[in-house]
Parts: sequence; structure tokens; C-alpha cells
Amino acid sequence: MTTAFDVIVLGAGPAGAAAAIGAARAGLRTAIVDRAVFPRDKLCGGLLTARALARIDALAPLPPDALDRHDRIVFFRHGQPLGEVSGCPPVHLTTRLSLDHHLLQAALAAGVTDLTGTRVAGIEAGHLRLHDGTAPGFSILIGADGVASPTARHLFGRAFDHATIGFALEVEAPPSDDRTLRIDFDAAVAGYGWRFPKSGGTTIGVGGLHRCNPDLGARMSDYLSLLGASGSARVKGHFLPFGAVRRHPGRGNILLAGDAAGLVDPITGEGIAHALHSGSLAARASAEALRAGSPGSAYGRYRRSLAPLHRELAWARMLRHLVFSPRAADRFARAFRRSDPARQRYMRLLAGEMGYPAFVGLSLARLPRHLLAGRS
Repeated sequence: MTTAFDVIVLGAGPAGAAAAIGAARAGLRTAIVDRAVFPRDKLCGGLLTARALARIDALAPLPPDALDRHDRIVFFRHGQPLGEVSGCPPVHLTTRLSLDHHLLQAALAAGVTDLTGTRVAGIEAGHLRLHDGTAPGFSILIGADGVASPTARHLFGRAFDHATIGFALEVEAPPSDDRTLRIDFDAAVAGYGWRFPKSGGTTIGVGGLHRCNPDLGARMSDYLSLLGASGSARVKGHFLPFGAVRRHPGRGNILLAGDAAGLVDPITGEGIAHALHSGSLAARASAEALRAGSPGSAYGRYRRSLAPLHRELAWARMLRHLVFSPRAADRFARAFRRSDPARQRYMRLLAGEMGYPAFVGLSLARLPRHLLAGRS
């Protein structure tokens, strides 16, 4: 059995749903494939920045009861307070169960063919082989299939080098009376810890560069103890492709989006907004390539459209070595603790209201004063 589609999207998370919605709304025959049956739970912090929420609103606004709004965040380092930010650009928390199901339903409502609940047996020229015996054909394939992307393995032999990416441990703890959204710098090496309170529970996690954290399990145990959350549900782990942006996110008529393309900010941890953005860009590139009668031109179009995001993440990767380096971390921590504007800039960066070049320029303009204060 073979059905021909203009676009097949592999993966029904935020990147895949955004790609499928964009392709269907552009009039393309589109199918979405995922081994999971939705709604399905996926452990994730579920933090939605202002730019993530804006991209969701452009696709299919979430109902208000799916979101927990926070406009106060408390920062720590080594268990010591670095200050708080209130009245900042708000962030919202949700669960991936509700978010992903909502976006998938929006894709199906747009006319996308539902092939979820089916495993991929192989990717071949112009078609997929599915375990149910079908072999749907495609003109363009969008791989939005996560950090362990089978699409990336098909193109490049492996998804990512584990030495260059991150790893996180998380638990979903019971709801708590403490509704403080908390971020702990250095809870992991070249990473951070987080406590995200939601209506139905509290997501607690630590994450950092995989190669630098052979003791991540012990760090997670210490963090849970610090927060009084020992004995919570089973700890789960997953890789995070932050800092490992794929320079070539595809080839010809095959594109990679979201985590499969390494589009996670290594400093702020922003991933959902970039997943949604890249999925939409992949859909647009696909539509343009098919209108031109040249499916193989989709990758070139897509890569050009990703250039601004690639530049932004290149800045973040460069700065990560400074922000998390042992020599500079203490000085940045002092500046962060003493300066409410520094914390506000961080939140504007997280919200997408400020890019890294502006963030660096403003921070460096104020850095000498903070360094002098630290020596006195």
C-alpha cells in the first residue's frame, strides 16, 4: 500500500506539528508520523517564553486553563540566592501532554493525515517503510524526530555526538504550596537546575553538558534534597542538543527541525520556541520548493531562512564558555546578584525581546563597574 504525499513530517512534537500545520495551510498534501499514540506524556520543563507563546498563538492558541503564568523568578547559585526578577516579561508553564496533543489536533483539523501510533522501519528514496506494512511516499520529508533523530541517522550516520550535547534528569513531583519558579545556576557543570511549579505537579530537573557531568545522578539527588523533594517519582533522563547546532540541517528534499537540528539555546535552555519556529520555516521552504517544481531545493531555501537563528545560537554557544567557565562564573554571579537590570536583561533575552549582540553590548558596558566593585 502506497500513498503519495507532498510532505511527510516525522515526529509530532512542537516542531513536527508546526511543520505539518504550515504545510497543510499552504495547500500541501501532508501526513504526520509518530510512533506514539497521542495524547502521550513527555517529561519536560514545559516553560513557554513570550516568543514561544506567540508562535503557538499563530498556529492554534492554547486554552487559558492549559497555562500557569509566572512573572516572578528566583535565581540561585550553589544554593545561595542571586536575587529575583518580578514584573518581568511573563513566562508560562504547561505540560507536554496537553501542548503536544493540542498542536497535533490543530494539525489534523488543518487536513493533515494522521499516521501516529506507527513506527518507521526505514527511510528510502521518496518513501518511508512503516511497521504496519505501508510505504507512504513523499516529495519532501521533514524530520522533527528529536535528539535521537532517525532522519539525521539516515542522512549522516548518527544523530549527535554525545560528547557535544547535554543531558538532563527530571522528576515530576507532586504539587506544592511553594509556587516559586526557581533556577539554580551551576546545579550541574555548564548547566543549571530548575523547579517549575504547575497546577498538576512540580517539574524538577538538572541538566548540563553530558561529558562534564559523570556524577549527574548525585547532583540530582543533592538538588532534590535541597528542595525538600527527596522521595519523588522515578527520575528520568534524556539528552538535550543544546550547544550542538547542526550546521547542515538536512540535505536536498529532507529537512531537520527542532531538536533534530540542535536548535536549543545552551544558556537559557530555550527549545520549544525554536522548535516551533524551525518547523514553520521548514513548511514554508517546502511549499516554495514544490511551487518551483524543485523538491530538492527545499534544503537550500530552509537553511537560508534559518540563518538568523543559527547566528543567535552561535553567539549563545560562544558565550556559554564564558558564562559557565570557573574563572568568570564568580564575577558574573556577583554582577547578577547586585544588578536588577542584569537580571531583567536575562529575562528579556529569554523572552526573545533582546538578542545576544544587544545583551552582550549592554552587559559589557556595565561589567567594569561590577568587576571593580567585586575587588573592593
